[in-house]
Amino acid sequence: MSYLKRNLLALFLFLSFPTLSDINKNPFELIDTKSQEMVVVLTTENELFNTNPELFKNKIKNIFEPLIDFNRVSASVMGKKYYLSATKEERARFIEVFKISLLDTYAETLAQWGDAEIITDFSYDEKKNKIVSVKQELLTTNNAYPIIYKLREYKNGTYKIVNIIINGINLGQTFHNQFQALAIEKNENISSIIGEWKSDAFIDG
Repeated sequence: MSYLKRNLLALFLFLSFPTLSDINKNPFELIDTKSQEMVVVLTTENELFNTNPELFKNKIKNIFEPLIDFNRVSASVMGKKYYLSATKEERARFIEVFKISLLDTYAETLAQWGDAEIITDFSYDEKKNKIVSVKQELLTTNNAYPIIYKLREYKNGTYKIVNIIINGINLGQTFHNQFQALAIEKNENISSIIGEWKSDAFIDG
């Protein structure tokens, strides 16, 4: 192949596929693209969850973590009262422990469903307060599990996940309720709440 033809082919491929920036500005393409990457892990490396669960979860986390606005989600989980009363250091600590619990819950849920196909509904619902819902079905051999991602649009036109509803379980609300219950148990001591935090979310498969 001549130099000119190779360069024309490269230009064609570049123009034919959306850039990462384009994908980040389309919530449906963003979720679908990353979900299909996760399907590859689920279908080709699911046994890894039994032999090396941390490695498996890290593979899912590497795909999924950049999609989430952890600052906003963790603030919502804490609730206005506790978020405002927490120090900057406590907020930062909670973001980190919450990130681990959310990503672990997500990866473990996908692992229990095993080989799967994910179908994204590209029909567009009207945006409400800059929030777009992207609906999917995760299809296994025997069942179909609905997943709804809530994504927020930011000033630069990009989107990030601010909540997930998996098989009817609203993870944002579940984690919020868990935080409020811990607050009562720990006499509203933010540091103690963070120290005891772990995911109690259970998604029946």
